[in-house]
Amino acid sequence: MDRTLLDAVLSTDTQSAARKLDRETDQAIADLLTAINPGFAVEILSQFPPERRERIAAATPFGAGQQWLLDHHYGEGTVGRLMERPLAVFRPETTVDQVVDALREVVGKAFVTYVFVTEGDGRLVGVVAFRELLFAGKGQPLTAVMVKQPFALRPDMALVDAMREVVTRHYPAYPVCDGENRLVGSVRGQVLFEQQAFEISAQAGSMVGVEKEERLATPWTRSFKFRHPWLQLNLLTAFLAAAVVGYYQDAIDKIVLLAVFLPVLSGQCSNSGCQALAVTLRGMTLGELKPGQGWKLVGKEALLGWWNGLIVGIVAGAALYVMAMMQKNPDALTLAGICIVAMALSCVMSGIAGVAIPLGMKRLGADPATASGIFLTTATDVVSMGAFLGMASWLLL
Repeated sequence: MDRTLLDAVLSTDTQSAARKLDRETDQAIADLLTAINPGFAVEILSQFPPERRERIAAATPFGAGQQWLLDHHYGEGTVGRLMERPLAVFRPETTVDQVVDALREVVGKAFVTYVFVTEGDGRLVGVVAFRELLFAGKGQPLTAVMVKQPFALRPDMALVDAMREVVTRHYPAYPVCDGENRLVGSVRGQVLFEQQAFEISAQAGSMVGVEKEERLATPWTRSFKFRHPWLQLNLLTAFLAAAVVGYYQDAIDKIVLLAVFLPVLSGQCSNSGCQALAVTLRGMTLGELKPGQGWKLVGKEALLGWWNGLIVGIVAGAALYVMAMMQKNPDALTLAGICIVAMALSCVMSGIAGVAIPLGMKRLGADPATASGIFLTTATDVVSMGAFLGMASWLLL
């Protein structure tokens, strides 16, 4: 296998990876896909035309490619996308020596850690570790050494839910069964944790409109297609904040200090909202946010926003007071008070938005992390600038 090509494939997105592999032979592609994460292999394979997809799948050893074609029917972010074909599947009455003979050649060429015991209809009834085969008598049936009613994942289970189930069950591999407990595949523990780590690392980019598929080696044209639409959306939302400032143009013309402190107010409130957003997304990713806890979290972030905004507002208000006194502004104390109140109220709203935006996007069926930062920044800018300039216009003009 070409190690350079493998590294190039692993460092880019699926479409770019498929283009890099397009000139390779079906066998070379099959060998390379067999060596990488099954979920990534499924995504890359889906980029090829149907006819070549079938040829590549047929070239993989032990029917791995056929399993990938089945995995593609499951949704993104589910256990089904990560499944591999279980190679050691036997009936309960099979004896230990028969199993050992059957697996002698397989274990040297493929990843096998458990023997899965199924009935004739495919229902999983037990699992046997290789250690048990080592110490069992040759003529013993698998029913005598297997673990009955083993733990299993479901193919339609979300990755987050699967991680919550396996966090206390550190096994090399897990059987995957459908609703009728029929064995449909297996998934490695390492693959689960790698995929979860990838999903978590992708959240930071998703918050600002960077697709999770984009990697360091993604071609700039592909990165441009990923990023530019979100920048256009960000521009449209920025016009809302600009409209608020424009609405209070008269107040800014008469009290120039208002314009000086707008970036201070906006920056603090945006940061407060991003803190709430980060905690919310982390809780959703780790499964800590249970149904019905949304309002409790909103209350907590609102309270945090109030106290953080009040304390930061006092410091900012003091700085505004000093600057206003240096300019001999007769409304220096009022301006300081407006800054304190606007900062506190805006941080309350930014905290609420940091919780409400990802929860709302999830309820609408969208990825909670997708461009949440863009919508949050718009909300905080509009509220903070509107509150600050609005109170100044009301009290001083």
